[in-house]
Amino acid sequence: MTVMIDMGAGPGGAAVTMDLEELLATRLLVQGNSGSGKSHLLRRLLERSAGHVQQVIVDPEGDFVTMAGPYGHSVIDAVDYSEREIIRFATRIREHRASVVLNLDGLDAEGQMRCAAAFLLALFEAPREHWFPALVIVDEAQLFAPAAGAEVSEEVRRASLSAMTNLMCRGRKRGLAGVIATQRLAKLAKNVAAEASNFLMGRTFLDIDMARAADLLGMERRQAEQIRDLERGTFLALGPAVSRRPISIRIGAVETSARSGSPVLVPLPSAPMEGLQGLLFAPVEAAAPPPPPPPRPMPAEEVLERLAPQPAAEPAPDVPAMSAEEVEAIVARSLAAIVEDPDAATRPPAMLFQDYQVRCRMMGLARPPLDPPAFARRLSAARAGLGELDEEWQQAMALARELPEEMLGAFLLVARAAREGEPCPSEDAVARIYGTSSLGRARRMMAYIEERNLFVTRTDLSGKRSITIPQFGWTTQPVGA
Repeated sequence: MTVMIDMGAGPGGAAVTMDLEELLATRLLVQGNSGSGKSHLLRRLLERSAGHVQQVIVDPEGDFVTMAGPYGHSVIDAVDYSEREIIRFATRIREHRASVVLNLDGLDAEGQMRCAAAFLLALFEAPREHWFPALVIVDEAQLFAPAAGAEVSEEVRRASLSAMTNLMCRGRKRGLAGVIATQRLAKLAKNVAAEASNFLMGRTFLDIDMARAADLLGMERRQAEQIRDLERGTFLALGPAVSRRPISIRIGAVETSARSGSPVLVPLPSAPMEGLQGLLFAPVEAAAPPPPPPPRPMPAEEVLERLAPQPAAEPAPDVPAMSAEEVEAIVARSLAAIVEDPDAATRPPAMLFQDYQVRCRMMGLARPPLDPPAFARRLSAARAGLGELDEEWQQAMALARELPEEMLGAFLLVARAAREGEPCPSEDAVARIYGTSSLGRARRMMAYIEERNLFVTRTDLSGKRSITIPQFGWTTQPVGA
């Protein structure tokens, strides 16, 4: 099905359209200085394509939450939820093709990058049967894919950059079409920008940005000056979804607007100076009562229900119900079989989750429990050699809830050795359970966990290392480096 989106007027007033099907296959990069009309362009694209394709918007400033009313997008305020809940939302979004706005407003830079990385990675790792076509719009993309080191931890920067690279480089086969917008091409990682085949370049003034924009548009350097002269809301477009040659587009009108607008001059107060001084230096009144507390955020379970309305219950098949113990035994056997598979360490989590579901069904469990995040936690515990999770292990799992999923296995491996008083695991063992052959990566990961005060590493005078879990008082036996 071919859907042509009217983006605005070209030279001579003729309508310029964008082929939505081609856009899904070739991705889009939008660039322009602040005030050039990038958000207006994205809003036009979203409004005109709504109803034809699923839309997922990563919104660092909360500008696109107004899409919720007229177009039915669900808004997820990331500041109200944990990283694991964000991952669950992303998984449900892909399964049920819900259009959403991930509002990152209220988080600091590192929080925004961490949240966006987890969200985009969960979209990317959805099971194959959920690879439906979707536009993934990332505004201010230079925040999530910086060209140089950002003022955040290296681990967070790498995770965010990796998620953006996956979206733009490998997302097409999974149905994800990246649409990224940036103020500065020079601040955006080149391997992320280079994967787009369609470009809409707005007004910019710095020579380095004009030169990169001209290169992407296939223009000579001397022609780059015209990018500086573009009017607000006018963009130079090139790409298979728009035009085979650079063409100027004046973006058309939109129906919704951002919560914040451009500053507008208003008259200054006309009161006489004496009156203003009286107002400024009047006695301070008693403090007003504090405002009522803000409404509580919507529980994650309710958000999940809104993203995936439950269908009417179907009549249960005539199959004898299993007890909780029988279900748990099947889950444990499935996880153990995955851990014993030598190829499992190199397979992506989404593929392992599918393997787990198939194994459970082959053992007679028609509806395997555990969603992808819960499966990842149980698999990490199984890889660390944990059996039944007693109360102390449940507390240890809760203690590590803020760690990225891929680090949980290494934490539990060390915690098991510490609890049982066994020798401290070697760097090779930590690297294997982390899914890498690089000892350097394993060391950086262990240092990251220690920075979160989950480990205390001690090296005695003879060079032997031991690790303590201070919250529980568990300590490994010292082992030589």
